Amino acid sequence: MPLPDTMFCAQQINIPPELPDILKQFTKAAIRTQPHDVLQWSAGYFSALSKGEPLPVKDRIEMPVATQKTDTGLTPGLLKVLHKQLSPKGRVSMIELEKKWKHLCLPVEQLRALLQLDNFGDEVEWLKVLALGCSILGGSLMTSVKYACEILTTDPEGGPARIPFDTFSFIYTYLASIDGEMPDYKVEAFLSALKGQAECKGDQVGVSDFFVPSKKA
Repeated sequence: MPLPDTMFCAQQINIPPELPDILKQFTKAAIRTQPHDVLQWSAGYFSALSKGEPLPVKDRIEMPVATQKTDTGLTPGLLKVLHKQLSPKGRVSMIELEKKWKHLCLPVEQLRALLQLDNFGDEVEWLKVLALGCSILGGSLMTSVKYACEILTTDPEGGPARIPFDTFSFIYTYLASIDGEMPDYKVEAFLSALKGQAECKGDQVGVSDFFVPSKKA
């Protein structure tokens, strides 16, 4: 026979005082991040929360960014989340990178295809992975580094999106080498001209220093 339902009065139920706020913050984070798989994302959220790590949460709601060929689900917001989680270490293991990628409900096949663009070992340099992620979003070299600036900047949203010249130079040179279509002398000439501008701006490079939006017909 089934056991009778146990009745409790309010005085017998102990609700942890921190629980309402935890659930409130979790709900707000889920709405802001809009994960494709809420259960998978929740596992990553509470795992990070319990360890005191950066949470897999977007700064704001955003529309997915589709590439020219396919929509991978990857967005600037998700790359920024990964940057917050992985950049403090500089170099991360493939296992940890894949785990964080899965927690954001991104396709693992896309990550593996991205990593095949370079000869990575068991560990990866996070800034290179970020650059490759920006190339998926951007398509062209200039658009890719524009995304990198917007993700890496400490300027407020809508600001000049400035980053240190050395960081810009590293990402630009790396993506140009992966692309393989721009001769080294053109890369060096572009960076040399940009460095002159950056020296007048505290060695910072903003999007407007190199990117000219295409005009709509």
